[in-house]
Amino acid sequence: MSDIILEALNLNKTYTQRSGRFGFNTTHIKALDDVSIQLKQGTTLAVVGESGSGKSTLARCLLQLQPFDSGDVIFQGQHLAQLHKEDLRGVRKHLQMVFQDPFASLNPRMRVGEIVGEGLLIHGVGSTASRIALVHQMLERVGLTAADATKYPHQFSGGQRQRIGIARALVLQPKVVICDEPVSALDVSVQAQILLLLKSLQAEMGLSYIFISHDLRVVRHIANDIVVMHKGKIVEQGAVEDIYTSPQQPYTQQLLQAIPGRKAA
Repeated sequence: MSDIILEALNLNKTYTQRSGRFGFNTTHIKALDDVSIQLKQGTTLAVVGESGSGKSTLARCLLQLQPFDSGDVIFQGQHLAQLHKEDLRGVRKHLQMVFQDPFASLNPRMRVGEIVGEGLLIHGVGSTASRIALVHQMLERVGLTAADATKYPHQFSGGQRQRIGIARALVLQPKVVICDEPVSALDVSVQAQILLLLKSLQAEMGLSYIFISHDLRVVRHIANDIVVMHKGKIVEQGAVEDIYTSPQQPYTQQLLQAIPGRKAA
């Protein structure tokens, strides 16, 4: 049995931008250019690159939140683009996302318990009482308390809000979690806490992560393998220590040299 839980095969996605006074000028931007990745069960695959490299487009295509022009996404042997809407909804329970901005990704009008439990409600998991119990358990697992369920997002710090976002993603017991720049909006000291939390939850729950980041400094602490993207293409990939200690491509070398305190090779 393959240990590959999620893979993308030859994904292509082009955006068309219109400009000029009447929109007659069109520009085609290749956001994904023949991108293929494999995520192994229980590991973390980091997707690294600067803004505009195609990382977030890849994330949305993997989750089927955005159509791609050609290629395939396979989750546990299922070709996601071929699934009917109801079947895809069932699969989505196992594919969850932690968003970049803990301030923008939480509805300020909803209590924390409602935010974390919303997925359980959508997927019809359990009774009202069992859903509340699951929410309380998940809040405690991410370092908050059951009492926090009655509060609103504005009552928490940035790091605590990201813990709420993680609880929301994990309450459905997913198999794959896509973390889209989950620590980039946080202070460095808080970043370390969230990375440790993600690693401990991965070990505890058997999770597989795709960790999207522009920061190779952060990635080294959580990833097993790295894919480096530039202008929609994968320019380098390999085990994290191989990429970090002996990068083969000039673009990867530039990303590494941008790490504060790192000496040039």
